[in-house]
Amino acid sequence: MNSRASQLQAFDRLLTIMDELRAKCPWDQKQTMQTLRHLTIEETYELGDAILDNDLEEVKKELGDVLLHIVFYAKIGSETNSFDIADVANDICEKLINRHPHIYGDVKVANEEEVKQNWEKIKLKEGKKSVLEGVPSSLPALVKSNRIQDKVAGVGFDWEKPEQVWEKVQEELGEFQDEVKSGNTDAMEAEFGDVLFSMVNYARFLNINPENALERTNKKFIKRFQYLEEKAKEQGKALKDMTLSEMDVFWEEAKQL
Repeated sequence: MNSRASQLQAFDRLLTIMDELRAKCPWDQKQTMQTLRHLTIEETYELGDAILDNDLEEVKKELGDVLLHIVFYAKIGSETNSFDIADVANDICEKLINRHPHIYGDVKVANEEEVKQNWEKIKLKEGKKSVLEGVPSSLPALVKSNRIQDKVAGVGFDWEKPEQVWEKVQEELGEFQDEVKSGNTDAMEAEFGDVLFSMVNYARFLNINPENALERTNKKFIKRFQYLEEKAKEQGKALKDMTLSEMDVFWEEAKQL
């Protein structure tokens, strides 16, 4: 692995290139924080895909793309004397030091859970009005529900045992089925949301990341369905003309791969 000197040299090289691109490249000159925002979100999702695929070479490349965006935003900030990359780095350093008093202070902790609890208490002391204030409103709903539950658990608002959460899941499923029978679409949607929320909570108790779990299933389904499409094509058939029984043969084959 590279030495600290080599790492700093590489980062300095990136900063120099960013300066040159901002000064000379018409596309880079035109960019603003607003025009970069959607690209940053896209790069972050691509990094997430690489992590789920456990493709470390791709993870390295996508981290580079995300790092470029961080440097780009800092460069734009420096042009209005708002902040630069040193301010960004120093701010996060100070935050990490302040929020880890068990490392940089005299606070004692017994485990990871106490670290998380201290973290939330410190944030409230920093001026946060609510524990949930740090949950971005634009997060996807599944990710947001997980973060909400994680944060309130940090201040002690939580179940004690996984069995209690599972009972809650079953209770919510029963309420959902009651509304299905009633045929009230709005009520069904509300109860279905409760089912999902309780399932996310149960996943958290089992140390399962629900977003990762669902995305793994998405990827698995896509691969199996594309296998089904490929096999149907080999036989000169269109899926819409096949029976479910015919398609299920290829589906079961895909599951064995």
